[in-house]
Amino acid sequence: MVPPQEKQQTEKVVQGVEPLEPQSVRTNTARQRSRRRTGSGDPAIDQKIREFLDDPAIQVENEDRLQDILETAFRMARTANRGEMKLVARSLREMGRSFRVFAPYRGTRKVSIFGSARTPPDDPAYEITRAFAREIASRGWMVITGAGPGIMQAGHEGAGKKSSFGVGIMLPFEQGANPFIAGDQKLIDFKYFFTRKIAFMKESDAFVLCPGGFGTLDEAFELLTLMQTGKTAIRPVVLLDPPRGRYWSEWLDFVRDHLIGARLASPEDLAFFEAADNVEHAASVIERFYSNYDSARYVGERLVVRMKRAPSPGQLAWLNTEFADIVKSGEIEPVNASPAEVKDGDVPDLARIAWLPRHNFGRIRQMIDAINGL
Repeated sequence: MVPPQEKQQTEKVVQGVEPLEPQSVRTNTARQRSRRRTGSGDPAIDQKIREFLDDPAIQVENEDRLQDILETAFRMARTANRGEMKLVARSLREMGRSFRVFAPYRGTRKVSIFGSARTPPDDPAYEITRAFAREIASRGWMVITGAGPGIMQAGHEGAGKKSSFGVGIMLPFEQGANPFIAGDQKLIDFKYFFTRKIAFMKESDAFVLCPGGFGTLDEAFELLTLMQTGKTAIRPVVLLDPPRGRYWSEWLDFVRDHLIGARLASPEDLAFFEAADNVEHAASVIERFYSNYDSARYVGERLVVRMKRAPSPGQLAWLNTEFADIVKSGEIEPVNASPAEVKDGDVPDLARIAWLPRHNFGRIRQMIDAINGL
């Protein structure tokens, strides 16, 4: 096996996958995992795995992670039944195919569109979804939908096959790839909703939610929960209704009355999304989010926000005043790329600010708006 000092073990931070968690949380998790981890449970198998990876013909990146996967698989096989093994094997195959399909397009921003499979082409929601997809594709974005009929078909029809990905789910009803993505190499069919959701979350730089049923609301609340708890990167979310549509305005009334009003959610959590009823507004919400802000990650206990333009001293003083409630100690200050970010190739050339935060991701979302408005 290649010695660690001679083999690059880069853990690239992937937008949308790695949680916004400080080192103390990651370290505690790692310690718990290391106390539990005992290889495959059989030293002879562990040795065979190491010999396999030592073979000069085996040249893979992230060799340590592959070793962990192989050992975990052998350890799991000691207690898992056949059905459980089938679930894990199928899940790995689905995620592996998804990674391969999206890999050539990592440099292109993508927006996921969620909405009902039952929306007919003459419905105003279908028409505005098609128009939005056409507009955002004209701005260089690609579109991801669930590949089925209704709103999903509208997204593909508007963007065109070249700018579309289909992330389908195998169901006994309603589904089947729509004609605008059927047969394309960028169409992936999933058996499990959870692997499909991983693909949406991992690959999307923005989300547009159109009127839909249980599935759309499930996706909406899960997305907002993940951002609210720091379990996924913060990204723009648009609630798109056709002109004079009331679907999302009435949903928002429910959220304000029964969640915010009852203190089951915080008022600042409303910053995670913005409602729109026209194409230009929806597209501008998404592009405005990335007008200055680029990304964020923790370095140690400090949250580092990367941006295209550094704030002036006066703007930095304003940020410290406006967002003092989410600064645990010290202040928000400009920083250089950390050694960890440089090692990872994690946008080291961009400007940065950092601080020791109090964990309120709704307020951090508001700070992103403030950074974009500087």
